[in-house]
Amino acid sequence: MTRGVQLGRVMFSALGVGALAYGAWLTWEIGSSQWLALGKWLAGGVIAHDLMFAPIVVVLGVIGSRLLPSFARAPVAVVVVVWGTLTVVAIPFLGRFGATASNPTLLDRPYRLSWFIGTAVVAAAVVVASFLRRRREQ
Repeated sequence: MTRGVQLGRVMFSALGVGALAYGAWLTWEIGSSQWLALGKWLAGGVIAHDLMFAPIVVVLGVIGSRLLPSFARAPVAVVVVVWGTLTVVAIPFLGRFGATASNPTLLDRPYRLSWFIGTAVVAAAVVVASFLRRRREQ
């Protein structure tokens, strides 16, 4: 292992430990009365990932590996993960959950347009990456 790889691992490990410490500090700060609710929320995320999102990505990966040419497989795999994450994060905004007539400043942005633009950018990146990979293979 080269010195640069070793240094990178140490730096990323320190960053990860720092992020865990910060998360633990924030968890401690909310107080023990909220820990059960936090645990349920975190467990819900794990369950949703393992029962919904991971199987969908695996099925799309199997289908893509059979239908797509080799140069497009990696970019499409990346786009499925990136676009899926973008969409999951956007669901509360796209559905306008929490919007009320009494507070028009809540959810006052063009979220659907932003999501479509994000989708277009991700799709364009796949097209460009696939084109570059195809040129490299030839």
